[in-house]
Amino acid sequence: MLYDILQEDEFSAILKNHATDLIRYFLEKDEPFGVLARTETLSFNPDIPKEIKETFAEFTLFLLVNYTLESAYTEDSKLIFEAGFGSENIGSVVTVPIESILQIIVDETPIFVNLTATINKPRKEEGIKSSMEALLSNPENQKLLKKKKK
Repeated sequence: MLYDILQEDEFSAILKNHATDLIRYFLEKDEPFGVLARTETLSFNPDIPKEIKETFAEFTLFLLVNYTLESAYTEDSKLIFEAGFGSENIGSVVTVPIESILQIIVDETPIFVNLTATINKPRKEEGIKSSMEALLSNPENQKLLKKKKK
């Protein structure tokens, strides 16, 4: 049942709009934040070296602070910012489709989770498994899902 909801375009649009609103709010307030996004959907201009890209996992965390935050803006359902990569701090403009953002993080706390970012319309069983794996891949989420002792 949850998987069916996650597959709905209307539900995805709600989450995308919510993420966009949060990102715009943080940008207006000049508040540092992070985004955990599906790596395969990212674009870099200019492109970054292959050896750096190969170090990225399925999801990549970007912390928007200092110059990266100052350079950030939203346009056409995308978050765009400048960042440096590798030991040589190779500059590139990163474009992140907002629907591919799994989490928005403030002060090391996930404040937004978008499970639809983990789904590429696979079969039902695969989608549930990959969604849960992506959610649990972040140690902070594991802490949140553990039952509190009374």
